[in-house]
Amino acid sequence: MSLPGFFAGSALVALTALLIERGFGYPESLFRMIRHPAVWMGSLVDALDRGWNRPGRDARLRGGVAVAALLAVTAAVAVPLAIVFRGVAFGFLAEGLLAASLLAQKDLGRRVADVAAALAYGIEPGRRAVGHIVGRDTDALDEAGVCRAAVESLAENTSDGVVAPLFWLLVGGLPGAALYKAINTADSMIGHESEQYRHFGWAAAKLDDLVNWLPARLTGLLFAAAAALGGGSGTNALAAMRRDGPRHASPNAGWPEAALAGALGFRLGGSRSYQGRMVDYAPMGDGRADLGPEDIGKALVLYRRTLDLVAGATLALALVAILFA
Repeated sequence: MSLPGFFAGSALVALTALLIERGFGYPESLFRMIRHPAVWMGSLVDALDRGWNRPGRDARLRGGVAVAALLAVTAAVAVPLAIVFRGVAFGFLAEGLLAASLLAQKDLGRRVADVAAALAYGIEPGRRAVGHIVGRDTDALDEAGVCRAAVESLAENTSDGVVAPLFWLLVGGLPGAALYKAINTADSMIGHESEQYRHFGWAAAKLDDLVNWLPARLTGLLFAAAAALGGGSGTNALAAMRRDGPRHASPNAGWPEAALAGALGFRLGGSRSYQGRMVDYAPMGDGRADLGPEDIGKALVLYRRTLDLVAGATLALALVAILFA
């Protein structure tokens, strides 16, 4: 298969995956039957962690070998499937159906909306709901803190859960998206700065930073473009992204967070607690920090508009790729 032909196939797969996942998500009944690819990957990461993570000067090496083993297993499953699907008529539909499980448009929007809905019943339900989507301590958050946490999670996970896997799906088809998901899963489990994972999880964290570098910045630009179409300020989004994105402790998370904050006139970031330890993050945006449930709604409107842009851009890429294949 020629390179243009491969890219045309990947674009069709990506468009199919986007439409299927946005419409149906990952059905709960399917999850109960077979779990989810991220759960399978997580089980392997957990086994490698338990078997290989021990103190020693070679901890980074063992962590790197663990990530390599995870990627090798993932590729051993995804590559043959992609080869089979690319060799049959309309195989892009089957490949897209599998790739849809690696995107999180519907689930992300639902979980963030759940936070706003829970706050209608009080601060404790709101804290419990946001605790499902953030890693920080939530017991002492006030309403504004719960809302900021939900909006920050929406911004960061638009990159990690939608734009980044879609980007790698376009680049490498099903194997590209699956390998990205494996790296992102490993980072979420072992890529921490804690004593237990500082060395063993180093490779996972650095590789995740690398594969998310471009998608995070693309996500910020998409937020800005979506805001310019209505419901926000594209100019302010770009200004906040340029000013505040590099100030975030993460090399990637600040770009979509700052763009969303600037687009909607919010101020995100600031102090938060992780396992009882306070951490200060640079502010993202220079707007107001006293957010409420209605502001989560505004962020979700911008999110859905961004998803529309993503789908439109993917369709355009697919049409161009087919013309030149």
